[in-house]
Amino acid sequence: MNRLTTRLLLSHLLIVVIGALVTFLVVRELAPRLFDTTVPGRMGRGGQGQALREQFAAAVDRAVLIGALAGTVAAALAGVVAALRIVRPINGLRDAARAIAHGRYDAPLPTPRDRELAELALDLGSLGRSLADTEGRRLRLLGEVAHEMRTPLTVIDGYVEGMMDGVLPTTPHELGQVSSEVRRLRRLAEDLSALSRADEGQLNLKCADVDFGDVVRTAAERLRGQAEDAGVNLLIETGQEPLPVSADPDRIAQIVTNLVGNALPAVAPRGRIVVRSIRSGASAMLTVTDDGEGLDSADLERIFERFYRVPGRRSVEGESGHGIGLTISRALARGHGGDLTAASPGAGQGATFTMTIPLRDDA
Repeated sequence: MNRLTTRLLLSHLLIVVIGALVTFLVVRELAPRLFDTTVPGRMGRGGQGQALREQFAAAVDRAVLIGALAGTVAAALAGVVAALRIVRPINGLRDAARAIAHGRYDAPLPTPRDRELAELALDLGSLGRSLADTEGRRLRLLGEVAHEMRTPLTVIDGYVEGMMDGVLPTTPHELGQVSSEVRRLRRLAEDLSALSRADEGQLNLKCADVDFGDVVRTAAERLRGQAEDAGVNLLIETGQEPLPVSADPDRIAQIVTNLVGNALPAVAPRGRIVVRSIRSGASAMLTVTDDGEGLDSADLERIFERFYRVPGRRSVEGESGHGIGLTISRALARGHGGDLTAASPGAGQGATFTMTIPLRDDA
């Protein structure tokens, strides 16, 4: 009784049986009355008219019963055909769903003629492609994480082995190199943890009523020494107008740090980076503009992909980014109800990163 084929067949038979029963009762009730109305003359001949009336009623009963039986048999055959026609593509979709569940994301899908089942097949195909893309990104992520971990682990292993063999002295300099690589691994772990929370929508923002310009200015000033060491002129323009927002100041500072830190390697000595916060309609806007290497149009969105690095970018000694700072920054901006985008006139013409978050309602 739980099989769809059986239930469809029984539903067909039940409809036919109900229809036949109603037909029989209506005909059995109306046929004699209609007979009396149609042939009134014969009814006046005593018992002969009554006998004729009963014979007519009996003939109608037999005809209706025979018709109901024939209709039931025909309905049963039609029900079997209809049930098989519906169940066959459903079984195909079920087999494809099971294949997708076992990792065969390119499993062939039937093409049902019914509109609803055809739409279900299209949705199932989209699900398979989405899962295949997710699996591909997961595998790439594992490979990229392994690659990011390999370099510091190799350095740590080399220093430790050299110290154990007596080839390298155990001095603060060598231990400092090991400590630097350990910090690099710790930063990678923290960034991956933040990225995972962002993907799961669990950023755990601790929002407070703050002035957006003050947060931006304070965060950018912390990087002035780093910019001066690189020979880059860092300009901070936050204006006098208050920009009240409800935001997590630590996360906003993290975004500013990521954006400025991302711009520093792209700017040549004596270049400049401008950090500006302004009002833009009902939003507070942060722009970080540099006159450095710039971006091709194809890279404007890809730079927000995890572990993506712009081809041919200038390498800077001591740079320890893992290629997920912009990914995390965009997730944080969107977690605040805003967004983070990039723009550039082209390679060699600098770039501008723009973040917006809503101002408080009372602003």
